Amino acid sequence: MGMISEFKAFAMKGNVVDLAIGVIIGGAFSKIVSSLIDNVITPLLLKPALEAASLSQIEELTVLGGVKYGMFLSAVINFIIIAFVLFLIIKGINASKKKEVIAPPTPAGPTQEEILIQIRDLLKK
Repeated sequence: MGMISEFKAFAMKGNVVDLAIGVIIGGAFSKIVSSLIDNVITPLLLKPALEAASLSQIEELTVLGGVKYGMFLSAVINFIIIAFVLFLIIKGINASKKKEVIAPPTPAGPTQEEILIQIRDLLKK
């Protein structure tokens, strides 16, 4: 029973649950980003270049009779676009957060020594 209760305590920690939720949401978000890249942004950016090369997809680019550098180029372009979109999203999230106002430090009260000096002076009177 000890091992099962330890595992339950470990699995139910806030960090583990938060990580699991983040992975699930990340998987769903990756489908949205992939669709945006594949169906909207990449065709808009690459359509003129592909038409000039008489190609329908970038993956068709080859060199030396069979090296498909077009697939690599497509992966690099997708990475750059995804990184840029995520940068914009994070920048927007950070801008929407309220900036914390730092309160001015409150003046410290008299120190213990000052209080003792005041007591001494009062006793002398």
